[in-house]
Amino acid sequence: MMKKVERLRARAMLAGGLVSCFLILLIVGCATAQKEFDPKIKGPQMIAEPNEIRLGIARVMGMEIMFKGKGFQPGDSVFVSLLGVKRGEEVADIPIADGEVDRDGYFNAKVGKLAKISELLRVELGENEKLETIIIVTQPPIAEGVYTARGVSMESDKKAECQLVLKGPSILDRFKDWMGKVFGKIVKE
Repeated sequence: MMKKVERLRARAMLAGGLVSCFLILLIVGCATAQKEFDPKIKGPQMIAEPNEIRLGIARVMGMEIMFKGKGFQPGDSVFVSLLGVKRGEEVADIPIADGEVDRDGYFNAKVGKLAKISELLRVELGENEKLETIIIVTQPPIAEGVYTARGVSMESDKKAECQLVLKGPSILDRFKDWMGKVFGKIVKE
């Protein structure tokens, strides 16, 4: 009887150890390294954080999307646009963020709620019967693909570019969006 208990305890510890190792590897494997500026480049530079975005409604609305740059004129303003975005039959550059350059030549341009709603997700805001803000899906989001984001200085001719990868929603994103529909926070028309 005692040997049986010891064997069961050993199996449970082994199983727990394997599950723990799997979870640690999963978390470490999914983490992305922070992008940094290239020290070899002396001119203006720009990076996107994150540089890959899944287009789930709940995910995009809850995440912070930031463009960071360096090498710009202090006190200037930088406007960030996505280049070559299809809108129906037309292809256009869409403005999505802007930021002020600090005294060291760095800027942070956060993508605001309005840009996420109108340009990335292409949804609308409305209200339900309880006067709560809801998201109304009327058309598909921006097309998946690799886009070039360009930061343009307002006062000088300095420009910088980086890549932004847009992917479709993951299974977890689809589940979150479905839950939003169940609770009436997301409505599809």
